[in-house]
Amino acid sequence: MRILVSNDDGYNAPGIEALVRALSGLGEITVVAPETNHSGASNSLTLNRPLSVRTAANGFHYVNGTPSDCVHVALTGGLMPDRPDLVVSGINNGANMGEDTLYSGTVAAASEGYLFGIPSIAFSLAEKGWAHIEDAARAARQVVERQLAAPMGAVLLNVNIPSRRFEDLAGYVVTRLGKRHPSEPVVRSTTPYGDTVYWIGPVGQAADAALGTDFHAVAQGCVALTPLRLDLTQHEQLDAMRGWARGLAA
Repeated sequence: MRILVSNDDGYNAPGIEALVRALSGLGEITVVAPETNHSGASNSLTLNRPLSVRTAANGFHYVNGTPSDCVHVALTGGLMPDRPDLVVSGINNGANMGEDTLYSGTVAAASEGYLFGIPSIAFSLAEKGWAHIEDAARAARQVVERQLAAPMGAVLLNVNIPSRRFEDLAGYVVTRLGKRHPSEPVVRSTTPYGDTVYWIGPVGQAADAALGTDFHAVAQGCVALTPLRLDLTQHEQLDAMRGWARGLAA
């Protein structure tokens, strides 16, 4: 069994170190992760400069690029002699629920594997700060073990784990994505040279945390398992759009 591990917090983040330790013994593990933190990088690829790959003392490979770069290079650049059976991303420092998944570099790394037809799982710790990261890694191992024992095909799975002791987790729940309110406003500041700069503000609060959502599951102490898809087509609007388009000039 060959497992490719990546993340968006960087190759030396506690989350990826804990994840690799937890997955030890399940197969041949290759780590290819960003050199520095790329939270919020989404599915971006670096196209304006070449990428370099280096190897840390612990054997982790790191790339001076985005999470998607890392998985793309690992799969097509000869870093792995054989195609992996599974791509795993995380464990992220903070939740990736609702619309977070559109911005998340953690989810993007898994998405890149999914685009190559490889089952892929993104793991996130629901609260920042790395509290109970070893417990979260233990839960992640259970999910990976289940995937290896009963493969789901080319699944893209988003997993959010409450920050609590493993023994206090309330189970595993399959969910849909919830929704957030709009993000908080940008924070305006001034540099020492008098230039105005803006910091992107924090994410908004949950707007849809109803029963069945990832927000609700995590709030109840459950590990939220959300299968994702990358087809952005609004299928319900296709017929209406065809009628609308007939009014366009030829």
